[in-house]
Amino acid sequence: MNRPRSNAYRFVILAVATALVLLPFVWMVSLAFTPEEDAFASVHLIPDNPTLDNFVAAVQAANLGRAFVNSAVVTLLAVLTNCLIAVLAGYAFAHLPFPGAKVVFYALISTAAIPVSVTLIPLFLMAKNFPLAGGNDVFGDGGSGLLDSLGGLAIPYLIGTMNIFVSRQYFSSLDRDFAEAARIDGASELRIFTRIYLPMARPLIALVAVFSFTSVWDDFLWPLVVSTSERSTTVQLAITTFTSSGNVKYGALMAATILVSIPVLLIFLINQRGFISGLTDGGTKG
Repeated sequence: MNRPRSNAYRFVILAVATALVLLPFVWMVSLAFTPEEDAFASVHLIPDNPTLDNFVAAVQAANLGRAFVNSAVVTLLAVLTNCLIAVLAGYAFAHLPFPGAKVVFYALISTAAIPVSVTLIPLFLMAKNFPLAGGNDVFGDGGSGLLDSLGGLAIPYLIGTMNIFVSRQYFSSLDRDFAEAARIDGASELRIFTRIYLPMARPLIALVAVFSFTSVWDDFLWPLVVSTSERSTTVQLAITTFTSSGNVKYGALMAATILVSIPVLLIFLINQRGFISGLTDGGTKG
C-alpha cells in the first residue's frame, strides 16, 4: 500500500535535487547564447535573440586556442604518466611485497592529507631551480628553470598519490592465484602484469584517466603560481581574462566556460562505464 507513495516521494526528491543541480548549468548556457546587451535586461532561460557572438568573443579575447593546447599537452602527459607509473606502483604494492612496503605505502598516502597551499613554495623552488632548464646550470642556478613552461606546469601532476592508492586497492581485490600459476610456468613479473592483470584493469585505467584529466584540466592555483605569460597559460587562467577588468562580459565568460567544460564532459561520457566500475571494484577490498 505504501510502496507507490514511497516511490513517488523518492521521484519528487530526485527531481528537485536534479533541478537544483542543473539550473546553474542551464542558466550558463542561456547567458552564453544571449547578446551581451540583453544579458540581464530580462530573465529568460531561452534567449529571445540567440547569438554565437559570445563564443567568438571568448575565443578571441582570452586566446583560448593557445590555452587549450597548453592545457591539453599538460593534461595528456599527466594522464599518461599516471596510467603507467601510478598503476604500476599500485600493482607493486598489492602483489610484489617487499620489506617495509606497508610503511612506505602509508607514508605515501599520508601525503594526500597535506594542504596544497603548503606544497606551493617547495614546488615553485623545485621548478625554478631545475638543473639545465631555462638558463640554469647543473646546480640549478642562473636562470628561471621550468617557470613559465609546460614542463613546470606538469611537475605536480605527473604521479598522483590517490591514483596509487586506488590502483593498490583494485589490484588487491584480484586473485593472486593467476600470478602464482604464471610464476610456476616461468613467466616474468612484467609479463604477468602485462598479460594477466593489465587486461583485467581496464576499469582502473578508466578511473585513473578520468581522475587525472579532471584534476589537471580544472586546476587553477598551480598554473597561477608558475605561469607568467601566454605561452604557458592554461584554460582556467584564460577564463580570468573576463573578470580582470571592471567591465565583466558575462556572455563571453559563460561561453568560455562552456568551451572549457566540454573536454571534461566528453572524457567522462567516454569512460563512464569503466569509471563507475573502477570506483565500485576498487572499494571491495583493502
